[in-house]
Amino acid sequence: MAFPDTVAETFAVARRAMVEDQIGKRGIVSPRVLEAMLSVPRHEFVPAEFRPDAYADKPLPIGEGQTISQPFMVGAMTQALELTGSERVLEIGTGSGYQAAVLSLLAREVISVESHTSLTLAAQERLTDLGYANVHVHSGDGSLGFADAAPYDAILVAAAAPEIPPLLAGQLREGGRLVIPVGSQENQELLQTRKEGGVLRSRALFDCRFVPLLGRYGWSRPDRKPTRNQ
Repeated sequence: MAFPDTVAETFAVARRAMVEDQIGKRGIVSPRVLEAMLSVPRHEFVPAEFRPDAYADKPLPIGEGQTISQPFMVGAMTQALELTGSERVLEIGTGSGYQAAVLSLLAREVISVESHTSLTLAAQERLTDLGYANVHVHSGDGSLGFADAAPYDAILVAAAAPEIPPLLAGQLREGGRLVIPVGSQENQELLQTRKEGGVLRSRALFDCRFVPLLGRYGWSRPDRKPTRNQ
């Protein structure tokens, strides 16, 4: 009976080291973001064979050619949304559901869109089982956003776009923040964008590399086998 407790304690120690060493020492200073990432069990969001590396400073495969993003990237994108707890957030690219789980602790409601049906179903089941009741996952073209629940106070896009998709801009509330990697399929800049007076004003945070956003306002197909979300 002691074995599960030992495993849980091992993961807890690894999670704290992840937050302190990979995230906190690299410019993620929001206490709310750090606390959320300390709370969410990242190992529950990766396949069993990758659980020993769940808290390592790297992305990990989750199926369908997708990955769970590097912990630092999750922290940086989340911090850039500047959430206070009252927001409705749109996430594009659910993946395993890890980023949505982090967001759920920082916002009132999270709407997440995933293009792969198998990942959509698995993520919703996982999030429900783990108690993240304010996350709602939908299958579809993420470049179109999700108009049914718009407008959003914040939007996070976990895939690279050639430019900011116009429908996402339209679904962002006045004063809202949009965080998105924009550039070529090989290299992008992570942008933090604000909607002010109906106009988007962006600033580049740092260079990054994500898988391409596929869809009407993304890329028609991936031109490379990505090593992404880092």
